[in-house]
Amino acid sequence: MDFALSEEQTAIFDMAYSFGQENIAPFARQWESDGTIPKTLWPQIGELGFGALYVSEDSGGSNLTRLDATLVFEALSMACPSVAAFLSIHNMCAKMLDNFADEDLKARIMPDVLSLNTVLSYCLTEPGSGSDAASLKTRAVRTNEGYTLNGTKAFISGGGYSDAYVCMVRTGQDGPKGISTVYVEDGTPGLSFGALEEKMGWKSQPTAQVQFDDCKIPAGNLVGSEGDGFKYAMMGLDGGRLNIAACSLGAAQTGLDMTLQYMSERKAFGQSIDQFQALQFRLADMEIELQAARTFLRQAAWKLDNGAPDATKFCAMAKKFVTETGSKVVDQCLQLHGGYGYLADYGIEKLVRDLRVHQILEGTNEIMRVIVSRQMLANR
Repeated sequence: MDFALSEEQTAIFDMAYSFGQENIAPFARQWESDGTIPKTLWPQIGELGFGALYVSEDSGGSNLTRLDATLVFEALSMACPSVAAFLSIHNMCAKMLDNFADEDLKARIMPDVLSLNTVLSYCLTEPGSGSDAASLKTRAVRTNEGYTLNGTKAFISGGGYSDAYVCMVRTGQDGPKGISTVYVEDGTPGLSFGALEEKMGWKSQPTAQVQFDDCKIPAGNLVGSEGDGFKYAMMGLDGGRLNIAACSLGAAQTGLDMTLQYMSERKAFGQSIDQFQALQFRLADMEIELQAARTFLRQAAWKLDNGAPDATKFCAMAKKFVTETGSKVVDQCLQLHGGYGYLADYGIEKLVRDLRVHQILEGTNEIMRVIVSRQMLANR
């Protein structure tokens, strides 16, 4: 059992880290203040192959493993978890399209998707269906020309900002088997957006409702087969859970690194505060927890890459453990900064706010416990 990263994996991490530190970290606070990420950033990221991390080489993608992808998101989140998480959403959509869209649709849209000239949003959640996603109400009615959509999606990262939306809609009966996936391009008549949400964190990501009012799309914008959309959506979530965990991990590591530096400079009672044993113990606890989280995350990614029968269980466990560990660590980092940690200038309070939502999205951590316990009971 080899826990070391390969030379190629180390190079992937280093490339993502360097890009983030040069092109994202210096501007993250300004983008948060602006409430948006400059569209010019995405093609730069696309040049690295990060717009198609696990899209097949045949489709022009990077064809990285899920473990490789966690390295990218861990590294980029060291610059800004909000930007890194938004890229994760795009990649989840790109993989769905690569796997399930027909050749005509892929030929039309994938070149710009891969280069990040087209930025994608994922539309599953609705005002009345969160964890119970299979109860979604947005309906797509078949017409001679294609489909007419009516309904509303909620909490959509990139709502009103992205170039296209990968949407789960109801084409048939109630329940998961009546759900299909469609591709809706920005500017489609009948597509509109709610007001921008004012959020605790992830402020650089524009978030809004996505609304369909007799929104007409061509039949060719159906992704895969009717009735299989919920299956497609769920298949993407294992990888998405790993990615969001990686974003928590990278951001928490940055918080710990910043705290170590701050404690070496901050003086109290005649010495730097990193010389007090009680505070050293807290540093050690955070290091232990982050190392455990990193190992757990990479094990889950390895299982997903290798098709292990318990991969979904491990992805759920890792998502729960790593996101809660990340939030716990950055909260302790803020405490160790004292009053300065509460100030925006020091960057710690942003991490606390950004990481909190990671315990909610990609399936709440309560749902992660449901997944784990069900598999435990099924296997006893």
